[in-house]
Amino acid sequence: MVGESFRTMAPVFSIREDDLTGEAIRALLALHLSDMLETSPPGTSYALDLSGLQTPDVTVWSAWQGEELVGCGALKEIGPGWGEVKSMRTAPGHLRKGVAAALLDHIVATARSRRYTRLSLETGTGPDFIAAETLYRKRGFVPGPIFGAYRPSPHNQFLHLDL
Repeated sequence: MVGESFRTMAPVFSIREDDLTGEAIRALLALHLSDMLETSPPGTSYALDLSGLQTPDVTVWSAWQGEELVGCGALKEIGPGWGEVKSMRTAPGHLRKGVAAALLDHIVATARSRRYTRLSLETGTGPDFIAAETLYRKRGFVPGPIFGAYRPSPHNQFLHLDL
């Protein structure tokens, strides 16, 4: 209507630590791993499989809208005061709704509460990774050096956020 203003409310997601036993989270992580292997040249995907996410140095969260799983993300401790963002994935049908932003904000807040001084991540390059790179840069991540056991390639980029 003319003269009225409308505000769009951002969706509210429930973000909770996940033990990775549920069928929905396992299916989303399997989709994530499959997609990363499919969209990345051989030897350039570093997505963790289920066993890689079930280690004591990794915390995984799932995002829910009501009873529907809408995304997931993880934080891996890679050294004293240093964490790595892993396994960020939005469920099909929920892209561009703020799921990944909510998860990333939760991961950054958790890293701060753990007194980390740096968060890092590895992501791909090219058209399939533009949305992820845009989100990370909006949250203050900047390109930086390779870290951990990653190998340099034109298909990988490394972003860092000083906390």
